[in-house]
Amino acid sequence: MKTIDTAVLAGYNAGIERNRLRTGIGLIEFERTKEILLDKLPKPPAVIYDIGGAYGEYSWLLSSLGYEVHLFDLSETNIKMSEELADEYPDTALKSAMVCDARTIPRPDKSADAVLLMGPLYSITEYEERILAIKESCRLLKDDGILFSAALTPYSVLVSRLAVYHEDDTRKRKELDDPAVLSMIERALADGFYINPEPKIAGRLGSSHLHTAQKLREELSCGGFDTPAVHGVMGGAWLAPNLNELLENEETKKVLLKTVRMLDTHEEIIGLSGHLLAVSRKKK
Repeated sequence: MKTIDTAVLAGYNAGIERNRLRTGIGLIEFERTKEILLDKLPKPPAVIYDIGGAYGEYSWLLSSLGYEVHLFDLSETNIKMSEELADEYPDTALKSAMVCDARTIPRPDKSADAVLLMGPLYSITEYEERILAIKESCRLLKDDGILFSAALTPYSVLVSRLAVYHEDDTRKRKELDDPAVLSMIERALADGFYINPEPKIAGRLGSSHLHTAQKLREELSCGGFDTPAVHGVMGGAWLAPNLNELLENEETKKVLLKTVRMLDTHEEIIGLSGHLLAVSRKKK
């Protein structure tokens, strides 16, 4: 079994997930994903496996609502950090939290009502290994179980840089002037493989796989799932100027989230969203 890029795991073990979903584009991702989860999940106390769930933002939220939640993540740091959220959710506890690879979860067949697979599919760069992770989720789910799987989109790596190109004199605003950056983006657009040849180009982000909505559907089908609904959980709202200020104001935050819902499943523009979320069920 091939492992993920060591730079990816090193980043997670350095704690980069802490508070990622609480500001900026992460907050948009969290709020819209939460809406979809609460709309589609079975009623509590259903059993949920949060596989690759980082330090458990969704796990703790769902536990507080009465679900039986088990958190699995490859990063020891993430599992340790999950304990920090206990103070925010009094009288709540995860059923379990353990370091584990998404491709081999030590739980019985058909033991979960829902699986959240909202990290592994972009961290695993090899196609065959991603299919193994999807098939493992299929094994774990009951016959009527539901899978929520997240993916990153290739178009966002270009659009995010275009949106700030030469906006000011910082190096980050001039990334498109670097031939190595353009080559990296061209490869991502061509086949979804996002290679990080140098830390200066993408910081701590290691090599990843980026999915179009169609490619995500194809992989889920190969892994045993019906054709899913695919949501663009950030729409184009993440490109709004002064994003953090807008999200701190409840009225402008509502407007941004409304625009996300407006574009949510429009196939022609869904790739604009940095994150996709597929909702699917096991094939009968």
